[in-house]
Amino acid sequence: MGFTVAITGRPNVGKSTFFNRLLEQRKAIVDDISGVTRDRQYGIAEWIGKTFNVIDTGGFVPNSQDIFEREIRKQVLIAVEEADAVIFMCDAATGITELDQSMADILRRTTKPVLLVINKVDNHARLLEASEFYSLGFEKIFFVSSISGSGTGEILDEVAGLIPDDNDATDPTEGLPKFAIIGQPNVGKSSLLNALVGEERTIVSEIAGTTRDTIHTHYKLFNKEFILIDTAGIRKKAKVHEDLEFYSVIRAIKAMDEADVCLLVLDAEKGIGAQDISIFALAVKKGKGIVILVNKWDVMEKETNTARDYEKELKTRLAPFTDVPILFISAKDKTRIHKAVETGLEVYDNRSRKISTSALNDVMLKAVEAYHPPMVRSNLIKIKYITQLPTHTPSFAFFCNFPDDIKTPYKNYLENQLRQNFPLSGVPVRLFFRKK
Repeated sequence: MGFTVAITGRPNVGKSTFFNRLLEQRKAIVDDISGVTRDRQYGIAEWIGKTFNVIDTGGFVPNSQDIFEREIRKQVLIAVEEADAVIFMCDAATGITELDQSMADILRRTTKPVLLVINKVDNHARLLEASEFYSLGFEKIFFVSSISGSGTGEILDEVAGLIPDDNDATDPTEGLPKFAIIGQPNVGKSSLLNALVGEERTIVSEIAGTTRDTIHTHYKLFNKEFILIDTAGIRKKAKVHEDLEFYSVIRAIKAMDEADVCLLVLDAEKGIGAQDISIFALAVKKGKGIVILVNKWDVMEKETNTARDYEKELKTRLAPFTDVPILFISAKDKTRIHKAVETGLEVYDNRSRKISTSALNDVMLKAVEAYHPPMVRSNLIKIKYITQLPTHTPSFAFFCNFPDDIKTPYKNYLENQLRQNFPLSGVPVRLFFRKK
């Protein structure tokens, strides 16, 4: 199961800088002005062979009437509730403030592991001054400098130690395909689950966010067997507005880690939104199989080419990964829902497909011969050998004389050739270039 870490703290303590450091990329906006992070950022970090999800939250300001700070405050509380561990970040340069005390009061009540991280400790004087943070009463305390990266290794070691080894858990359904039903609130995820299993397995309501917990259903009908995970997973709260999306994403991320194939459900009338694209991109990054289900197709006004034009628009929004099955369904009328299952199983097979080295070389060396890699610094690049790597996601190693000089357009060409010649629809493909 996926492990999730939330980075919390008052504004302008360096949470986004630390988030970027963990992800080894500049994803979150960083600025000296407090309150820059309003939208939540999600990413995947890796350390000593263990992978975990990271959520960067906005700065926590209690009792503020500012509309942004009020929304941020609610979402920080959601992140703490949903995460497996919390990083509480403070600033050594300013010392303990009332905002730090307020955040500490909340975190002392949680049973989750809390790592107190004191940022901007970049000299011995700061280290001495930062000792006052022991008074906040947390057992695990770390002194770091997010900008230089000093001290982050110790935190990552601690987080990695909290992540259970997969070998410890025994799952009676192990070996069965796992399908996660993901998507925005109220697009029909629970209705789809109920339609598939033929019973009211989950509560269905017009209220967005009815499903309280992630639900696993063992499906064994029509000679097909797999696990369905309904990831609505949104706790019902009073006056829940955009918080619902935040719940959806956190739960969807956790379900993705368990799943082999993600069934991304869209509302036909609303189309694909930024949040859907964000979830889609995460599924691609995690190497999961993907099927897109456009639900509520029964209520759409249709003309001759409505489905074709709709699919074209979706693929434009999802580029560059467009080799994804798109089905138009109605969970309410049970239209094409079994086709969705069959397609999901096909994508599962594609994801676990092993292509022989001889077949790969027969096809791909001809493709290389038909269109050679561009020369770099007067060097002729020669790809001599291709093989599939033993990974969960289809990954291929291309052995050549100048692996670092293969540019993105040529990589895209090779991926397209793989997809045209081998059944890899709905599956992200990884290409690696190695020295021969």
